[in-house]
Amino acid sequence: MNSYVNMGVGAFLGTVFVLMSVSIASEGIFHSEAPEKEGFAIVAEEGTADAGAGAQEEAEVDIKPLLLKADVAAGETVFKKCASCHTVDKGGANKVGPNLWGLVNRPIASHEGFSYSAGMKTFSEGGKVVWDYDHLSFFIEAPKKHVPGTAMGFAGVKKPDERANLIAYLREHADAPAALPDAAASAEAAPAAATEGAAEKPAEAPAAEAKPAEGQAAPEGQPAPAQ
Repeated sequence: MNSYVNMGVGAFLGTVFVLMSVSIASEGIFHSEAPEKEGFAIVAEEGTADAGAGAQEEAEVDIKPLLLKADVAAGETVFKKCASCHTVDKGGANKVGPNLWGLVNRPIASHEGFSYSAGMKTFSEGGKVVWDYDHLSFFIEAPKKHVPGTAMGFAGVKKPDERANLIAYLREHADAPAALPDAAASAEAAPAAATEGAAEKPAEAPAAEAKPAEGQAAPEGQPAPAQ
């Protein structure tokens, strides 16, 4: 009986020895050292996709052409987003934000009886800057972006047509509504915005070349413009 056990143990040990020998030999034959210098390294360029998306988001929309065809009634509906913080009627009370009667072309941070944020006061440059159509559009689109430090917590009205309707509605609430943008000037700016990102086409005649639209202030917006 002991002889069989001894034979079994011997066979097992022999098998283990053979397997270890084969493993060690294979490692020596097939082992390859890592190269000191990579022949070709693939480096992913960071930020390219994000930069392209960011550029599209930063594209500013000229609101003036849209105001010429804005829907005041639709703007009243958009204003419901602002009504919890603003009143728009003449002599209306200040709430979380100032009353918005006569807002268009009113000096920024100038409404009597309202305590404006330091950021808004700085942006107003002592009343030199007014709520023209561009400032209104940009501020309503992203308040904290257009006026850093503003206390306005609203996320903004992102769709240009909704902003145009809202501004048209606010324009109507004044003793003498501000003049709408000049149709000819707006017509010059519209083609530039409409063809943005499209391939250039050769001009048919020098007279048909469109003049570049003048630069706009950085966007910032919110439903009920404030201040």
